[in-house]
Formats: sequence, C-alpha cells, structure tokens
Amino acid sequence: MAERAITIAFDVMGGDHGPLEVVRGAALLSLESPHLHALLVGDAEAIDQALAETRHNGERISVQHAPAYVAMHEKPSAALADKPEASVLVAARLVAEGEADALVSAGNTGAGVLAAARTFRLLPGVRRAALASVYPTRTGHGEKKDPFSLILDVGATVEATAQDLVAFAVMGAAYARIISRNPNPSVALLSNGTEAMKGPPRVVEANQILAGHPGLRFVGNVEGVDIPKGTADVVVTDGFVGNVCLKMLEGIGETVVELANYAYASRLSWRLGLAMLSSGLKQLKDLTDWEQYGGAPVLGFDRLFIKAHGRSRARAIANAGKVAAKAVSSELARAIQEGL
Repeated sequence: MAERAITIAFDVMGGDHGPLEVVRGAALLSLESPHLHALLVGDAEAIDQALAETRHNGERISVQHAPAYVAMHEKPSAALADKPEASVLVAARLVAEGEADALVSAGNTGAGVLAAARTFRLLPGVRRAALASVYPTRTGHGEKKDPFSLILDVGATVEATAQDLVAFAVMGAAYARIISRNPNPSVALLSNGTEAMKGPPRVVEANQILAGHPGLRFVGNVEGVDIPKGTADVVVTDGFVGNVCLKMLEGIGETVVELANYAYASRLSWRLGLAMLSSGLKQLKDLTDWEQYGGAPVLGFDRLFIKAHGRSRARAIANAGKVAAKAVSSELARAIQEGL
C-alpha cells in the first residue's frame, strides 16, 4: 500500500535563522521525502526569494502568505492579540482546518503553544498540553537501542497537578512507543528522592496513581542524577523543572565540546591526547547534537505541533518535518487517546 501524502505547515518566519533556513529545510524534504508536502507560511515575497536560491521540488511545496510574525522577544499573548495574521497563528489555523496535518515552528515557543491552544482541541481527558523533548542518555532504548530518553513537560505547563502528571506519563509513553519504537517504555516521576513518598503532594499523589496504572511500566521516582543515565525512557515533571533540566542538559554537551576545543588549542600534549580520543569525542558530539532529533512535540492536542529549536538550520528543520510526518502517519493522537 502506498504511503499516504502528508502536508506539514512550516512557520517560515520563526526562529533565529528564518525564513531562509526554514525554506531550505522544507526544500530538503521536498527532494528526499516523496510522500511529504511542505506548506510554507509567512511573507510570500521572502519565501519566493529563498526558494529561487534553493534547489527544491516545486510540486511538493506551496506557499501561504502571512503578513506578520511573532519575534522571539515578544510576549506571546500580546503579540498574537496584536497580530491575528501572524505566521504561526495562520499555520496553526491551516492545520486545525485540515489544510495541513501538522505544524512545525522554530519561533517563539510561547506563541507557538498559545497558537495551538487557540486553534487545536485538547484530547478528552487532557487538561493541559505538555512540551516534550528528547535528550541523550548513557544507555540505549527500544528495538533500535535509541540513545535518547524523553522528558515532559519542558515548558508548556509550569504548574502541573497530579492528574496532569499522569496524563503526561501516558502521552510520553505513547510518543516513545511510536517515535522511538520502544514497545514497552519505562516511565518515572522526577522527584528529590526515589522513595514513593518523596516530593511535593502532587508528585506523591501522581506516584500512587501511576503505580496502579495498567497501561504503563511505571518504575517509580527518579532523581536528577538519573536523567542522563537513562534510568527511565520517559521522565515526567512539570514545565518549570523540566525546562531547567533541559537547558542544563543542552549546556553540558556544548561545554564539553568547548573545553575540548580549548584544550586542543592550548598544549601539544593535550592535542595528542585528544587526537587519540577523537572518535569518542565525535560520538559525544553526535549524541548531544540536538539538530539530529528535530524538535520537541507538544502533546495533548488533537493536532500535532513540533517545536524546533530556535537556532535550527536546514537539517534540523527537515528532521523536525520528518518527526512530524512519522507521528501523523502513526496516528499518535489516537494512541494517546487510547492510553488515556
């Protein structure tokens, strides 16, 4: 059976390098993925100019003009109120109306989540959406020994109730099964101790509920030190704590690479030592390269939104599109609904 065509709406104006890098990423998809169609939403003149400079398959790309956009520094609610035709909001509407199957944006995270909240519908049983993100771990997961685990929420819901945390666990497990091909992912709550009674009341209550959940392989609480070890395939927390953890994990990889570069330039003996460790350092760099895993899904809506990193260039945008298409073709929303 032929793979069905999937349309991804790209918020072209968002991100540090839009619109050129977003257009280039969509152009890569048009050449590499025959079942994908890219709907580019943003300033039509800027998009056409970028397409004129980029090799692409015109049959798999279309353009929807949006006269405004939300800058990275703007307050999301005020910006969307002042700019009802902002590119991220127009793109979200197109997805909600069925003109596209998923939304990809590297722009203002708050604006993207708010645009989704205003146009998509929450799944029954979900009170708050969650922004999930993969991160590198020591051990592999799933059939293909995926080196990444998933943490959620990392920014969509700052304060989460026990029921929110339970819903995040179900959504995260469904995403790990479909995207990471992990048939039975382990799920844990992030707390300040591994004992079931450790943590604030909402975490203790969520632990009790998850311990009796028949559809999850709940392994209890984990501490911050367990996150990079890969102790659990899915780590559940609220958006404030999750965002702090995610930024720290990103910083670790970048710092290690910077220290290696400094050492290489400082002494000959260090340079020789690093030369012997070059394969291991390359593996570390590849493992912590956020561009290869595309973006963070916003889970809990009936439609899919993939939030790409603000610094995304073409390769990362293309990978975000591929992740979105995989989630759509695998009917991620239905899988989450069944779990709930």
